[in-house]
Amino acid sequence: MNIQVLIAEDDPKIINLIRIYLEREGMSVICAQNGREAVRLFEQLNPDLLILDIMMPEMDGLEVLKYIRKNHLTPVILLTARDDELDKVLGLEIGADDYVTKPFSPRELVARVKSLWRRSNASQAEIRKRLVFPDLVIDAERREVLLANEPVKLTPKEFDLLLFLAENAERPFTRDTLLIRVWDYDYPGDNRTVDVHIKRLRQKLSHKKYTYLQTVWGVGYKFEVKDTED
Repeated sequence: MNIQVLIAEDDPKIINLIRIYLEREGMSVICAQNGREAVRLFEQLNPDLLILDIMMPEMDGLEVLKYIRKNHLTPVILLTARDDELDKVLGLEIGADDYVTKPFSPRELVARVKSLWRRSNASQAEIRKRLVFPDLVIDAERREVLLANEPVKLTPKEFDLLLFLAENAERPFTRDTLLIRVWDYDYPGDNRTVDVHIKRLRQKLSHKKYTYLQTVWGVGYKFEVKDTED
């Protein structure tokens, strides 16, 4: 897999472990041991994907993520040693696509990197049709979304989730099913990830007349256009 991954982590042992497993898959790896170095390398080399540790000196991972999300939609996986829901949810709300809690399996991390990259860069054979709804257009080929003719900036996973639900409009899905179908693996953690991504999508798709993502109580979520004036 010919992609360049930036690892930002202050523990050299963890960096080396991740590097070994990623390079076995043919990936190019660059490393930073603090947040400021991560920002510098990101701006200089424009990597394809980032793995960010939350706890780092000088700038922590959340600060780095905020900086990146100002102008970039590069896929990001967060690493955290904290078993704290607030860290995980905050990271997802800022714009992380996924997170892994230490200690973690290197093989699982590699699987998540490959899944996130594959979903973010669908091949021509995977390109689906352009979906058009009232005041909303989802273009799978360009990976673009227009709301009332204005572009909407989505992270890779936000786009994948919206596209999947829109392609299966009016069909409800559980959170666990969405984790498997959109994140492309059997997610071992809780399903708060889905809730946070839905929350961010609703904020970005806020419209004075229509809502697009509906909660199905006791089940999960579905895509259905509803006129709020009805």
